[in-house]
Amino acid sequence: MENDAATLYCPNENCQAANPLTHKFCQRCSTPLPKNYLWAVVDSPSMGSPGEILADRYLILDKFLLLDTKPGLLALTPELDNLQPLKAYLRLIPYRLHVPEVYGVLFVADGSSHREILLLEKPPLLVDDTTQQVHLGSELTTAWRDATSMRQLNWLWQIAHLWQPLVSEGVASSLLDSYVLRVEGSLVRLLELRFDSTTSPELPQLGEFWQQLVSTAKPAIAEFVDRVSLALIQGEINSTDQLIGVLDRGLAGLGRSQTPTIQIITKTDTGPSRQRNEDACSPPSGTPVSKPPQPTALAIVCDGIGGHEGGNVASNLAIETIQQQVQQLTKVPYDHIDPAMLLNDLDKAVAMANDKISQRNDSENRQGRQRMGTTLVMALPVAHEMYITHVGDSRAYWITRHGCYQVTLDDDVASREVRLGYAIYREAVQQSAAGSLVQALGMGSSTSLHPTSGRFMLDEDAVFLLTSDGLSDFDRVEEYWETEILPILVGEANIATVADRLVEIANTKNGHDNVTVALVHYQVQYWEPEITIQAIIPQSHSAKTVDLASRATDATVLGSPNHKTQVIPDTEPAITRQFPLQWIVPLIFVLAAGFLGLFVRQLRGTSPIFSNPLQTQNPTIEATPTPRSLANLSPGWVIKTNNDISLGNNQSLPRGAFLEVIEKKSNPNPASGSFLVSMRVCANKSTQTPANTNSPAVTTSVPPNSNPLPATVLLNSSQVNRFGIVLQSDAPNPCRTITQPPVTEPADTSPT
Repeated sequence: MENDAATLYCPNENCQAANPLTHKFCQRCSTPLPKNYLWAVVDSPSMGSPGEILADRYLILDKFLLLDTKPGLLALTPELDNLQPLKAYLRLIPYRLHVPEVYGVLFVADGSSHREILLLEKPPLLVDDTTQQVHLGSELTTAWRDATSMRQLNWLWQIAHLWQPLVSEGVASSLLDSYVLRVEGSLVRLLELRFDSTTSPELPQLGEFWQQLVSTAKPAIAEFVDRVSLALIQGEINSTDQLIGVLDRGLAGLGRSQTPTIQIITKTDTGPSRQRNEDACSPPSGTPVSKPPQPTALAIVCDGIGGHEGGNVASNLAIETIQQQVQQLTKVPYDHIDPAMLLNDLDKAVAMANDKISQRNDSENRQGRQRMGTTLVMALPVAHEMYITHVGDSRAYWITRHGCYQVTLDDDVASREVRLGYAIYREAVQQSAAGSLVQALGMGSSTSLHPTSGRFMLDEDAVFLLTSDGLSDFDRVEEYWETEILPILVGEANIATVADRLVEIANTKNGHDNVTVALVHYQVQYWEPEITIQAIIPQSHSAKTVDLASRATDATVLGSPNHKTQVIPDTEPAITRQFPLQWIVPLIFVLAAGFLGLFVRQLRGTSPIFSNPLQTQNPTIEATPTPRSLANLSPGWVIKTNNDISLGNNQSLPRGAFLEVIEKKSNPNPASGSFLVSMRVCANKSTQTPANTNSPAVTTSVPPNSNPLPATVLLNSSQVNRFGIVLQSDAPNPCRTITQPPVTEPADTSPT
């Protein structure tokens, strides 16, 4: 518990007033009061008694948990040459979401000598502002049993991504230590690093650790986790790439039980001290975008470099180019996309934008500082994932109810020094030229450009903030996220109002530059699946993907004449077949003939709705058809209810009932759903009618004490989304095996 007698000093060097620990803003100058909670890495029972203050600034909260009461002062920094283990923390700064950063050192007298105690900032914490209580985040093994199946698999996925980087730094043991391995909401976060002994642990040991989690895994994934952990132990999974691929498939299966809603708003402003706005954004400033109904959602922020020489030209050219590329990338259904290849495609789209700006510079004979360029940060939500790509010092922040996390690392001199293990970040940013960029779009050939792309699993509501340095400078996001952005997640503010407020803060508190922000509000509806997720262990990770013919594009689209995005087919092939190059031209003729035949068939009135488009002889085009989902319902499709649906008037559709879509139309009452679906009830009494000797019997029963079901029903989209399962086209159509009632005008059975 925090000491009521302790004070928190204002970080404003012109104020430095003492404030109660309960205050969020300085009572004298209104400067935000940061609470820098620190974890002390020390081999002793504790740092002292709670309430004690060390070195005249560090308040002991509990054993090794401290609060810096003078956040405006730099902490003491160690001599890196004499503290080799410290370098692991520095070199792992790209994984700052999971690994705590070095804050400084604390010198403590120990008899006649002094010892250095390493202080880590942003440890995994749970902070209760109402009671002023601060606790360490739960151990993963403790929080595991209460998490959803999506979150459980998400945690394992994050550990898999951390394994190889931590092995390379000799600290992989951290992922096998239940005390160190903590969680903060959906994030896996390490309390500190545990250094390996003589040899680093290997994947079989990770499998043994995961095996302990099987008994308390959710039913949907218990068999999956057991299979994966055994495959690790037995060496069947022998690389992290292979492990991540298996977990990706499991998460994709769970993702079908998660329905996201996405809202995007951008705002750009010239600012009080600039003559022109060199920033650019997409969507256009002030234009809201929602998905659905929009098929895709993409947010981009660019900060132009070059002043009147063309920074605004570079930023707008980057926006235009990226938009064109991403439109091509998102034409394939999300459950057919190979995430690794999508990340690669995003990098190539950025490379193309870079080359277009660079070519413009070359054509205009721009040299040195006269060359125009731009930074870039973009967010692409795809199903249960968020893809972030960036170059330069425009940033992306991830805000949840648990905290605000900077997910990008600036491409500047200070960050480079830390990555190389030369300096602590808080010290590096104080050096001259610390903020100078080491790369930006348009400065040279894309062969020397290294954009950073990452993906993040989403299993809870979140807001992603993309911003130019007009706002992020001087830690304004860290100061104001809790009062300005967090209200979006608790329903107390809308993103358009918050965007305006952030621009106002940038102009009044910073004011030295243009400012551009983009807010991406990601909302989740999730329900535990009734199915059991199966783990498919491929023979090798590279055998998972095939090219989709539908993704073939002009060579200029993806920046490489031989490049096509690779996607995952509906079924896992045992062996990937190499497609001979000499067959390409004949295949094109075969496909053309097939499409022509389909066109003629449609002209003759033959409906292809219940055909199986996946039954083709060529495995490379098996996944071409768009999978059926509740988002693209069409007449003739069949839905199976996975729960009872109340229709009013003592009527209800029983679990397992089949309905055939008659018509989909807009909803005059959007509050209850975005559309209405008129559907034929395949049976209105208990039936069991096998269509033929090869078809399974279909049973639909009416609950006792209920009236007979109507011939047709009218459901809103929220009912369908909650209870409906769309049968795929290759499944037997149960509505064709039952005597159909006559079609009548559907009664309004939507709930009152």
